[in-house]
Amino acid sequence: MPRKYFRRFLPTHESIREHRWLGRFGAFLGHPNLWYLNRNSVAGGVAIGLFSGLIPGPLQMLGALLLAIPLRVNLPVALLTTLYTNPVTILPLYLLAYEYGALLLGESGRAHAVQAFEMNWLNLAESMRALSAWGIALGKPLAVGLPALAFTLAGLGYFVVKLAWRLQVSYAWRARRRKRAGG
Repeated sequence: MPRKYFRRFLPTHESIREHRWLGRFGAFLGHPNLWYLNRNSVAGGVAIGLFSGLIPGPLQMLGALLLAIPLRVNLPVALLTTLYTNPVTILPLYLLAYEYGALLLGESGRAHAVQAFEMNWLNLAESMRALSAWGIALGKPLAVGLPALAFTLAGLGYFVVKLAWRLQVSYAWRARRRKRAGG
């Protein structure tokens, strides 16, 4: 079972309480769902990670942390899921969000006069300023499309994990039933 495999990588309650930095937040980090791998906690963690992954800037993990703790979903899963946005995927995701927003606003099919953004890896500070200017130039469709895409991805992720978990459990039950019947 995958849960047993991943469980050995997760910290225990005792290790969190005894950790020098994390122990101070024991009241917030002590809820079992933040660390246990169960169907609802993992599905919620994936949903929050997918939602938070589209938060602009380097605030994705902070957003996932701030959402996962009060909603009591698996914290490591939420944090790791935000990593689907990276320098390779962020531009296609933002373009998808822009088109999604344009579709929702009824502006799809119109000619857009926004030039493509090109990353200059030798000058990251200038590239970040150019990325901000590019995002502002995209305007209303991007402002509507980002939250819409975030909610859509979160919902899809939640239901896919729930379905996959259910299929895996039913497969394990059938295998156990076959094993008992055969032996």
